[in-house]
Amino acid sequence: MPQYIFVYLGGEMPSSPEEGKAHFEKYQHWLMSLGDAVISPAVPFKDTHTVRSDGSAAAGTTTAMSGLSIIRAGSITEALEVAKSCPFLEINGTLEVSEMIEMSDTIARSTNENLN
Repeated sequence: MPQYIFVYLGGEMPSSPEEGKAHFEKYQHWLMSLGDAVISPAVPFKDTHTVRSDGSAAAGTTTAMSGLSIIRAGSITEALEVAKSCPFLEINGTLEVSEMIEMSDTIARSTNENLN
């Protein structure tokens, strides 16, 4: 079954610890409702740095990515329906949903050889 990455973009921070706890509980309930479809439930990002093509690195990001999840679904249509029910949208966040392509060992080896 195909796997989909949900990239979390933006979202508002809770205005109080209680609000944060309530949202986290909604998010946990949503993940639990997905059962075995959840491969990687939530990977929040912190301390992001950007590395440029010239090799320089600086703190910060050029995107609004704040985390990701990996979900198994039968189709992009099913993945989008799952995304539409995500509580992250309730805090003015946005989700980007993409199907992940599994590369065969042959393709991965060939890619690595071309990079070296």
